[in-house]
Order: sequence, then C-alpha cells, then structure tokens
Amino acid sequence: MKAVIAAGGKGTRLKANMPKALVKIGEKPVIEHQISLLKEGGIDDITVLLGHMGDQVKDYLKSQVYCVQEKEPLGTAGALKQLEKEIKEDFLFLSGDIMMDFDVPRFVGWHNQKRNPLASLIVHPNDHPLDSDLVEKNSMDEIIRLHTRPHDVSKNFQNLSIASVMMFSPEIFGYIPQGKCDVEKDVFPKVIQAEKRMYAYNTPEYFKDIGTPERLKKVNEDYFLGKISKFNLKNKRKAVFLDRDGVINEEVDQLSRAEDFKMYDFTPEAVRMINDSGMLAVIVTNQAMIAKGFMTESDLSEIHKKMETGLSAKGAKIDAVYYCPHHPEKGFKGEIEELKIDCFCRKPKIGLIEKAVSELNIDLKESFFVGDSTIDAKTAENAGVRFIGVKTGYGMKDQKHLLKRDLPLANNLLEAVKWIINP
Repeated sequence: MKAVIAAGGKGTRLKANMPKALVKIGEKPVIEHQISLLKEGGIDDITVLLGHMGDQVKDYLKSQVYCVQEKEPLGTAGALKQLEKEIKEDFLFLSGDIMMDFDVPRFVGWHNQKRNPLASLIVHPNDHPLDSDLVEKNSMDEIIRLHTRPHDVSKNFQNLSIASVMMFSPEIFGYIPQGKCDVEKDVFPKVIQAEKRMYAYNTPEYFKDIGTPERLKKVNEDYFLGKISKFNLKNKRKAVFLDRDGVINEEVDQLSRAEDFKMYDFTPEAVRMINDSGMLAVIVTNQAMIAKGFMTESDLSEIHKKMETGLSAKGAKIDAVYYCPHHPEKGFKGEIEELKIDCFCRKPKIGLIEKAVSELNIDLKESFFVGDSTIDAKTAENAGVRFIGVKTGYGMKDQKHLLKRDLPLANNLLEAVKWIINP
C-alpha cells in the first residue's frame, strides 16, 4: 500500500529558513517520525510532496522515499493531483506538519471494512476546536457535514477535529480540480455534495499540529514525557466511565431536547482533570427515549453537541460517547418497534463497556466508573470496574439493584475525579 505525505508547509511562524517538515520533535524532524511510523505499520511505498524549500527536505531524506517537487504553490489537494496517473488503489494521505502516533494497521483495516468508502478521515476531540476544521458524523460514522474555520461561536458542534490523516480511494482525484486547491476546503465539500461516502474514524490517539511556537513546545514536552507513544491504541489505556444524566448534567425527566440540557458547573473542571491525567473520559448512557419514540437519534446528537461545545469552551473533552437506544418493554403508542428489544447494551448489561474496551483498548482493572444510580453500580460490578457513586442526580437512592457491598459516595463528579486522580 502507498502513503503520501504533503510536506509543502512553510513553517514561517517557527523558523523562517526551514520547512515545517524538518522541525525537530526530540532528536529528529517530524517527517522522520512519520516515515518511521508508516514503516512500522507495514507501509514502505512512501511518496513525499515537496513545496517550500523542498530541496532541504529531499536532501535530508536522501533515498528513503520518492519525492515530487511542485513548481508553484498548489495547496494540499493540488499537490496530490500530481500523482493521479500513478495511484490505482486506496492510499494513506497525511500532512507533513502533524506530530502523530497511531495504530496504522488498525485504521487501514477499519477503512477497508467500510462500504464503498471514497475517504476515511481520522478525527479526534481536542481542546481547541474553534480553530480546527471539524466534521459531523452520524451513528454509522458517515460524515454528513463539514465545518471549516472560522466557526460561528453561537452554534453547537461535535468536537471532532480533522487530524489531517486520511485514507483515499483513487476516485478522490475526480473531485480535485486543476491548480491550487485544498483538501478540506475545496475537495471535501464536493464529495459531500455528490453524496459519496466519507467516514470519520474517531480515535483518542496523538495528533497535534506544530504550527506555532507554543504548540511546538507542548509537543516536545509530550514527546519527552513519553505521552505521544503511550496514546497509541496498541497500548492499553485507563478510563473513567461516566454516566451522563445526574453526573455530567442535571437529571431532567425524559430529557429529549438540547435546550433542556443543563451541565453542572463543576463538570468541565472534572472532565479536564481526567484529560490531564492521561485517562480516557468515556460516557456510557441508556437513552430509552429513542426506543419509546420521544426522541430521535438526531435529537440526541443535538444534546451531545451542546455538551461537547460547553466542555470545549472550558478546555475539556469527552473521548467517546456510547449509548443504548433500546428498551425491553413493548406495547406503547409511538414506540420504535425494532428498538424494543432485550439488547446486550442496556445497562446494567455491559455491552457498551465491552464496545469501548474493543475500540479504545481500555484496561478495565485500572479503570473507574462514576454514576448516580444502582444501575450504574451494577454495571460496574458486572464489568469488574471500580465504582464511585455521586450524590447528584438519583444520589444512589433508586433502589433498582441490590449491591454486594457499600460503595464510596462523593458529593459530585468533581470530588469523585479528585479521589480517582489523587487516591
């Protein structure tokens, strides 16, 4: 399989006499980190698209890879267009100014399992979404909207930032015009308009732009702390599983509208503490209102967009949200019959947690669950996860399940997270 690295960035905000691709992270340039990552993932056929000061990049790389130098600035898509006649199968495309560490074979395999994908984009929640290009996806991981910078700060959004790493079918060349153009701003809107399938691969792995001195400093700090390689999905991660209603936000009877979602004031700080600890923040929630016909999955998406926007405004992010739309009891007016089933994912069953473990490589023995009900506590017990209850929401007074032992009870999510981080 082929990989293509777009390495035409100028890097003028970093070093005026050096292209971005040669800026060092630790002991070696960012592009060398990328090439090593690709080769470790089994990709040896690598083409580098050169632009500003491309001769420096070519001289550094020597004969490691095949280089193509643009004669004039073409943008990311325009530079890629140069390879149209050479590429006949799906390929990996990445930006040469992003520091990254991800499980390459896992992403490629995920893309190959999708139905007729024209493109699969790696996306991830981040703590600065307002200056990032974002996507909106449905429950099938299909990208339904693109939100390029600048953003309307009055609107809510899914915190899914484009990581500038993607798989393309050769069909993508049909959507790239001649001349200077950009993948995100000029090509993707055409693909969406043509109703071709683009998928979003949401991962908590490490992807950071090094385009400013501040971000470059942070990436180097992360590198020397071992944080970058630690986040690769090949490695197990600790997680804090969170119930949503009564833990993240106020308990509202039959919550089905974004305008009724009210996040607790302490939630952003609590989630940010989880983020800073290196643990994953993962929501697992029953949403039977969908099966009952009182709410659609689109309504739920609007609620979660409000949540993610509110968190990101305070520098916090949820790594993943897993929800069960089912309900076992049938015979009610307006219900969605196909969702009225005895499923494997409705808490206290552990299907949602098992899915999170499979997708995020979570170490359950080192993880925690924070909830406000005996349903949550029973879920944690069934999954073998340590549990902390909170006094908000139901305050563990629902009496739905008998528990084997007394459990720790915190005043709220923030106190529970402090107990987890500093036991």
